Amino acid sequence: MQAKLFIGGRWLGSCQLDLITNKYTGEVIGEIPKATPDEVEAAIAAADQAAPVMADLPAYQRAKILLKTAQILSSNQEEVANLIALEAGKAIVFARAEVDRAVCALTIASEEAKRIGGEVVPLDAVPAGEGFFGMWQRRPIGIVGAITPFNFPLNLVVHKLAPAIAAGNTVVLKPAEQTPLTAVKLCEYFAEAGLPDGAINLVHGDGPTVGSQIVTDPRVRKISFTGSRAVGQEIISRAGVKKVTLELGNTSPVVVARDANLDLVANRCAFGAFYYSGQVCISTQRIYAEKAIMETLKEKLIKETESLKVGNPLDEQVTVGPMIHEDEAKRVQNCVEQAVSDGARILTGGQRKNATYWPTVLDNVNGSMDVVSKEIFGPVVSLIETESFEESLALADATQYGLQASIFTKDIDQMFQAIKRLDFGGIVVNEIPAFRADHMPYGGNRQSGLGREGIRFAIEEMTNIQMISIKLGTSS
Repeated sequence: MQAKLFIGGRWLGSCQLDLITNKYTGEVIGEIPKATPDEVEAAIAAADQAAPVMADLPAYQRAKILLKTAQILSSNQEEVANLIALEAGKAIVFARAEVDRAVCALTIASEEAKRIGGEVVPLDAVPAGEGFFGMWQRRPIGIVGAITPFNFPLNLVVHKLAPAIAAGNTVVLKPAEQTPLTAVKLCEYFAEAGLPDGAINLVHGDGPTVGSQIVTDPRVRKISFTGSRAVGQEIISRAGVKKVTLELGNTSPVVVARDANLDLVANRCAFGAFYYSGQVCISTQRIYAEKAIMETLKEKLIKETESLKVGNPLDEQVTVGPMIHEDEAKRVQNCVEQAVSDGARILTGGQRKNATYWPTVLDNVNGSMDVVSKEIFGPVVSLIETESFEESLALADATQYGLQASIFTKDIDQMFQAIKRLDFGGIVVNEIPAFRADHMPYGGNRQSGLGREGIRFAIEEMTNIQMISIKLGTSS
């Protein structure tokens, strides 16, 4: 696939090319130009020029474009899913599911575009407001800078573009360097659906150059970023006075109560820890269970883990494919080896071949080990035995992160105890932390980020409130 940059409704760029590879075989599957500073400037200028056009575009037309894009994407599901499987290394069954989710998110955005309203404010509730009529409305913020990760090269792009378009904004998009081709396809579909020129502009390149130019430009009034905490902190320090939404990861804990269905827990945790090789910010990383049930849970989790098929992501039976790069697989391998040298035990897995790292279950870990305290972002899960449900909750919450956590229990008192005790943006009961519906508010507390995604909530982040105060009785 020979891709181009998308700037002002035109496909441009012919300078230095980046080669995009099949993450399982290493073969080249496409190429895309690296954006020059002048091209990034052109993209921002095109978005700036199109901003008044988008702001004036009626809600029903924005909704129509989003719905049409969803329909085009749905009709090309298999092509896009195969592209995701190739450039991201994601198992084809999960790649198809990602396309389905993106279609849903676009459809939801088309509906939300028609619901952006405001409220009447009773200004005469205070003496100073007597004789005034008040109301507020939401106005598009202008240009949104969208910087997206490799792990969901379609759906996380949609989660930034769709609400921005629904709200009447324009976008400068920098997709992940490893997976830009899926985003190029999405831009093609938006253009085919009738989106005005300049409403979406795609530039490709690295963060320190292309990303930094987007973040620091004063015409860009909003940054929406998903990625590492280190980069998120850099964005905050350099963005200036503008809105910023950050989704920065997690060390997702699962608390298993004594009354939990352990077959269900093992099955769901094996899925949650290892699908897409654990390269998901809400991938199951830490499992806490009391001593009375730990051995049984351990046996069941090992069995479920060893039943997963590892290999070529285009194989319909494969659950675990390669990581995004061999260096990432080596990083995970080194992290596990360090944990083992500090006393951890590998119950299953622990092998690597090229970019593929086998699903790995550890025990005998402690909170000082990187496999517990830092986001592993790989196919590794740790089992931690506790003396009580309360201790499990305390250890689960003993983290600098706070994106999503889960608890398995049939006891409603324990359920609400966990909800009150755990300082996370989302609490999931009787399912893994990786649960996400695309219209729910999604985002983290503490070091896991700022703001919320989920179409309606992202629209709120991508708009400004405009207050209108009208003095009555002055016309005569």
